[in-house]
Amino acid sequence: MASPATTTTTNPSEPWLLENGTMKRLTRTANGHSRTAHNMSSSSLRKKSDMPIISKLHSSILRVLLSSIHEVIFGTTLSLLLLAVPAAVAAHYFRLPQPWVFAMSLVGLIPLAERVSFLTEQISFYTGATVGGLLNATCGNATELIIAIFALLQNKIDVVKYSLLGSILSNLLLVLGSSLLCGGLANISTDQTFDRKQSDVNISLLLLALLCNIMPLLYKYAAANDQNPAADASNTAKAILYLSRACSVVLLFAYFAYLAFQLWTHNDIFESQEEEEEADLDTSQDESPVIGLWGAIVWLTGMTAFIALLSEYLVDTIEAASTSWGMPLSFISIILLPIVGNAAEHAGAIIFSLKNKLDITLGVALGSATQIAVFVVPLSVIVAWIINVDMDLDFRLIETGSLFLGILVTAITLHDGTSHYLKGLVLLLCYIVIGATFLITDLPFARRTIRVRDLNHQIC
Repeated sequence: MASPATTTTTNPSEPWLLENGTMKRLTRTANGHSRTAHNMSSSSLRKKSDMPIISKLHSSILRVLLSSIHEVIFGTTLSLLLLAVPAAVAAHYFRLPQPWVFAMSLVGLIPLAERVSFLTEQISFYTGATVGGLLNATCGNATELIIAIFALLQNKIDVVKYSLLGSILSNLLLVLGSSLLCGGLANISTDQTFDRKQSDVNISLLLLALLCNIMPLLYKYAAANDQNPAADASNTAKAILYLSRACSVVLLFAYFAYLAFQLWTHNDIFESQEEEEEADLDTSQDESPVIGLWGAIVWLTGMTAFIALLSEYLVDTIEAASTSWGMPLSFISIILLPIVGNAAEHAGAIIFSLKNKLDITLGVALGSATQIAVFVVPLSVIVAWIINVDMDLDFRLIETGSLFLGILVTAITLHDGTSHYLKGLVLLLCYIVIGATFLITDLPFARRTIRVRDLNHQIC
């Protein structure tokens, strides 16, 4: 196998891969396979081991089967967490308290999400760069999309909005902040640098998504202050719903234009990225598929089915968990779900930041946030439209304000192409403040305070 240093090419016509909505210029191995930043992030959590016993089996079918099980089930440092999947099914089957089902389902999603990334990479070995990139774009945030669909089927629109908003904020503030903080401390003697091209593109798309979320909110408040008697609440709600659907179509158009921009028309804009980016990565040594194409497809189908099953358990039990734990539904959906659901990917982003590979870190954090904001959120609105559920893009004032400030502070942090630990600390502290805000929202003492204030106002 050729070494990474000798396999890098600067040919502008070379296909690029998409990871979580962010394009990265990639090295090509001897077998024609290219790796994305998302693949490399997930690879940092994989566990390599020899299989001497399996290799000595005489039956080729049994050898392939056991080898596939070994790679998929035990080929990750998170393999022990897979025990939470049957535990969640058993807790549901034996009707254990719903908070237990919720907790087990939440933990079980961590390794399943990482395994989906591994399996999409295996499939991309056989499909080529373009198809592999589109597959990564589709499966990059499959967990959030599946949870959103099950919540919509139960008409839990708030859960959908909260979880998707939380995923964006988690990637922008928690993941990126933790990565920049850890990377800055590990490289404290010098500022870390990164290519601004990818961050500029992602920030512009995030601002477009923010505009589409702000306009329904502004319309609602404008209609509330309208002196026209015809501007009643029913007409306003319908107008906001139609506006949200129109904005969702615009966002989906922007996302597909984004794919074309990165895969075909402007795939050379990242050529200034360092060619040695993958030179010292441990994961670059394994550049061949470890399971077959159809095996990867079967495993991917099975993993997706388990993600769907656990997502259904989550949606069914989230309200019971909120009541039992004394936490607002907004806090669980905005803070806990995104942290646990993307824990594997987040850990990979921090690892590469420690290795001074901020381009990969930005590809994971900003790319995920962009895909959710420009693809998953509008797609959820369209799916809700299809199944006759009235979901709009009005995320209310405090949620939209948090999104605005999160995007703003991230854009300012990344504007100069350099990073140090203080920037990461600021992003992380912003996330803590936002989390504290949603923690006190809808708590009993908060509701009592509001009722007392309203009562005093009436007396006066």
